[in-house]
Amino acid sequence: CNNNQLTTLEGAPQYVGGSFYCNNNQLTSLKGAPQKIIGDFYCDHNHLTSLEGAPLSVNGDFTCFDNQLTSLEGAPQSVGKRFSCNKNHLTSLEGAPQYVGESFYCSHNQLTSLENAPQKIKEEFSCKNNHLTSLKGAPQSVGGSFSCNHNYLTSLEGAPQSVSGSFSCIKNQLTSLEGAPQFVGRSFSCSNNHLTSLEGAPQSVDENF
Repeated sequence: CNNNQLTTLEGAPQYVGGSFYCNNNQLTSLKGAPQKIIGDFYCDHNHLTSLEGAPLSVNGDFTCFDNQLTSLEGAPQSVGKRFSCNKNHLTSLEGAPQYVGESFYCSHNQLTSLENAPQKIKEEFSCKNNHLTSLKGAPQSVGGSFSCNHNYLTSLEGAPQSVSGSFSCIKNQLTSLEGAPQFVGRSFSCSNNHLTSLEGAPQSVDENF
């Protein structure tokens, strides 16, 4: 039912054995949405101010980017694949899923903290283009890449200690690399900061530095 002029999901089926697409509508609420989804749930590109009414769990992707969300309260607590809440007005991750099977994207918001982020991510984690001054609360295990570019970070304390993909902290206010991951499986990028030394840099970077 994507690409319509829907203002409500009242009347939608409560069980969907595949994926549910209600993106590109005029929804302000998910009230009436299916409560059991076997595939993906797409509600991006609407006017949502809340995720109340969303299914409790989604086996595939859950995308709510490009809305007007100020909170993740009501979000599914378990997402089997990717969770994407970028391009909203979020200031915190309170209410975020505690289990995400693949990637977590919360870039282009107004986040000042990563508290309540899931602590284990099998693939990518991106929190770039926010108002972060600290990585406290960030996932401690990231199987893919980690990006915290374009924030106001003054420290990398709280960063995961091992990142299997690339780690990028470009365009922050870092004066030190203390707290950086000690192992990076691909490239490590720290350009456009205020670094005066490389003290604290990873001990092992498999590709570029």
